[in-house]
Amino acid sequence: MNVAITGIGLTSGLGDGADGHAEKISAGQHALRPLSGLFGKESKYAHLNASWIENRKLMVSRKWAPASMLSLHVAKQAISDAGLTDAEVADAAVIVGSSRGNVAGWVSPWPTRRPFNLMAASNSMHGELASVVSIELGIHGPWQVISSGCAASLDAMGMAWMMLQQGVVKRAIVIGVELPLIPEVVQAYERTGVLATGPVNDPYSPDAGGFFPGEAGAAIVMESASALYDRRQAMESSYPGGHLSSGNGVDALARSMVQMTGYWCNSDAASPIGMPTDGAGLRDCLNMALTDLKDQSKLAAICPHASGTLLHGKAELAALRAALPDDQTISLHPLKPFTGHTVGASGILDCAILGHYLRESQLPPNLPGITCPGEPFSLEANDLSPEGSTVLKIAVGMGGHNSIVSLRSPSRT
Repeated sequence: MNVAITGIGLTSGLGDGADGHAEKISAGQHALRPLSGLFGKESKYAHLNASWIENRKLMVSRKWAPASMLSLHVAKQAISDAGLTDAEVADAAVIVGSSRGNVAGWVSPWPTRRPFNLMAASNSMHGELASVVSIELGIHGPWQVISSGCAASLDAMGMAWMMLQQGVVKRAIVIGVELPLIPEVVQAYERTGVLATGPVNDPYSPDAGGFFPGEAGAAIVMESASALYDRRQAMESSYPGGHLSSGNGVDALARSMVQMTGYWCNSDAASPIGMPTDGAGLRDCLNMALTDLKDQSKLAAICPHASGTLLHGKAELAALRAALPDDQTISLHPLKPFTGHTVGASGILDCAILGHYLRESQLPPNLPGITCPGEPFSLEANDLSPEGSTVLKIAVGMGGHNSIVSLRSPSRT
């Protein structure tokens, strides 16, 4: 069954909204800057480049915790972009992915926030990220929160996709949020030894020196083909004496939009921090995906995890080379060089950016100057087929969890 991506919302260090993100990415601009601008010049992390959301007011509320407010903000963006009414979202699923949940504003005070004591227990829960959307928007469908590290929001997309495939719901609002830029969390990454030491995230460089933390929220509305068809039929019936367009069938309607066409995941069972040097777990996950995809020749591009650590860069490339056919050029599109590593939000943030470009049958350009890992990969965007091309998005969670989703560009035939 086809599942269409009909709404996109996102906020990161690059700005607010998909258009603003695409404008800066297409212009070759990234969001990384010294943390002195957020933590102050006296902070021991003042020199560390990071990416944070400029408009802090988006995340201030007496009632809801900061990450919950970010979840609500991007959910509203995506629902508006999808053109859904209150009645149409009333029974949707709300699935959220986050690594640290509401730790920001709980472990240490959130600047300018005066919390409401009655909400103290709720504000400390991961579950509030989803319940705030349900309560504030009157959504009675099921909600869930997934916390599988850096793969959390990609897994949230996977859960939503499975629920739509099984007919549990007709629509899902999938969200990823992360606010890791508080000293306590940054210190934990420093002690683990994964923070960046250089000025730019060049993930496949032999000098890659760690990741640059970032804040972000992103949301995607996913709808079954039958839900889309019902929406169009209702819209057509509101026009007396005619139809907006001739019916092309349920699946054809979904194919005219960006689609999510698959989800795969597994675990390394190897290390709480890193991944096997040969990328064996990710390789096996990729093999599952490629086996299930019906037409590998339409695989045009991959948006890798590309965290920025040297170990991960080598292991991810080993997995890609072992699994992918070597007789076709695959373009790579790492997006963390633009946004920083937004941890549990990174998977859906990347998918939201990809989805915005795929709507126009395009792929996002790469940040100028980053290192190309060599054949069979290219940093120049492949052309997409008029019939639709497949793009894989990879996420790897600390603890050895690998996730992949497949997106398909719209059919123009």
